[in-house]
Amino acid sequence: MAERGEKSSSSKKTGLVSFLTGKPIEIPEKHLFGKCRFVGEFEKLNRIGEGTYGVVYRARDTKSNEIVALKKMRMEKEKDGMPISGLREIMLLQACNHPNIVCLKEVVVGRSLESIFLVMEYCEQDLASLLDNMQKPFLETHVKCIMMQVFKGLAYLHKKEIVHRDVKVSNLLLTNMGTIKIADFGLARELGHPMSPMTPQVVTLWYRAPELLFQTKTQTSGVDMWAAGCILGELLLHKPLLPGKSEIDQINLIIDLLGIIGTGTPNDNIWPEFSQLPAIENFTLKSQPYNNLKTRFPGLSPSGQRLLNFLFMYDPKCRATAAECLESSYFKEHPLPCDPRMMPTFPQHRNLKQSQGQAQGTVAASVSAPGLSQMFSGAATNLYPQDRVLADPTATSSKLGINELFGSLARR
Repeated sequence: MAERGEKSSSSKKTGLVSFLTGKPIEIPEKHLFGKCRFVGEFEKLNRIGEGTYGVVYRARDTKSNEIVALKKMRMEKEKDGMPISGLREIMLLQACNHPNIVCLKEVVVGRSLESIFLVMEYCEQDLASLLDNMQKPFLETHVKCIMMQVFKGLAYLHKKEIVHRDVKVSNLLLTNMGTIKIADFGLARELGHPMSPMTPQVVTLWYRAPELLFQTKTQTSGVDMWAAGCILGELLLHKPLLPGKSEIDQINLIIDLLGIIGTGTPNDNIWPEFSQLPAIENFTLKSQPYNNLKTRFPGLSPSGQRLLNFLFMYDPKCRATAAECLESSYFKEHPLPCDPRMMPTFPQHRNLKQSQGQAQGTVAASVSAPGLSQMFSGAATNLYPQDRVLADPTATSSKLGINELFGSLARR
């Protein structure tokens, strides 16, 4: 009886029995729903970055031997389960299937309720690390290849009415096959109809659109397109285009580059409803009537200047869409965008930093390989004094910002 009981219990665990042989059928693990794998099945190799809402590791799947990116979700102040930001990120990534959007493979868990990990495809580089370590900037053909892929990814997201809200170079990943992947959907949102109010404290300061700086209540896909324009300028200049130190400083940098919206008073002709933005009521903009894009990009063709101007329209409704950017004549003139497979390859600096602590000699030998010394120096110079990866998007600056000046307006 005991043996029969053991057999019946084992058959119940299997769940399926073959009609032909009467023997239990083992169900493939990928076909099992409602069950998460244990994170212990992954071997952590090194830490590669920190996203908006989690730390990212390079790891190896011990079952398939595949290298993956393992993102641990932040659960610091959560008492009632998973944070809503994490749920949004999982749902949005599961809804996306595009070559230029990072792929979410599965969700794995640890022993405690706070241990939740996202398993994503591993990309060898991120553009922020590359720009920090490259001596020479990307060629224009490479810049066009990168931006074409960024616009394709954004066009896909915006067609699905998803706004990323944190597009920046550290969230653009690059594979060894030259494919760009948009990552870190911790701040992403689906657009509703009618549009519901969203917090303006999103997007890293250097890539933040003017409507966010002026505390708009509703956001559109235009915030992503402004950030894409900042990235295009950064790749061409090999340095950040608008590296503001505070929100007010960021507004001044935008005005210095693009000119004033109105001479001392709001100009609703250029930007309708501009005077109704919360932060404008008691704010006077400095006078600067000139557009200085040509001065900042003297070697850029007229079609490239035109593309930047459309991406940097003050009125978000007039700003270029991702689909329109893909049709720009800038990408159809010489030098043409290269094939992604022809993109140069680079040392994996995020992994080399980890290896240097363990075996400095081995890393030094790999970095000094022929051909790499022309693009990378032995000691890389950091062109970006401000930390790119802001774990808390609502972190306040040490200088006085818009929120501090206009807190009374928000309460009103």
